[in-house]
Amino acid sequence: METNNNELVDFVVTARKYKTFLTKKYKNRPVWHKHAEGEIYSTLPGTVMQIEVKEGQKIKEGELLLIHEAMKMLNRIVSPVTGCIKHIYIEEGDKIGKDHLMIKIEPK
Repeated sequence: METNNNELVDFVVTARKYKTFLTKKYKNRPVWHKHAEGEIYSTLPGTVMQIEVKEGQKIKEGELLLIHEAMKMLNRIVSPVTGCIKHIYIEEGDKIGKDHLMIKIEPK
């Protein structure tokens, strides 16, 4: 564990106060940002098994968009918003990584 002795950081867990050093890996981690509404990203690397929608199709919140296989499990990806499919960035059989933009929906 790499540390810098000059940077102790306080944190509290269940009313107890601790001090620790932040690792170089933690300091250099990518900054999280919220994706735009209607953008569907993969959460795990895997394979696109089946696409259930087409560009221009109107969809409702909760409607099935695609089946994504990750870690030997089939995951149903559903729409988080009601709208129209603006663009599909994947094809069936594509192997995709984590945080890959799969579908863009124009919310209504």
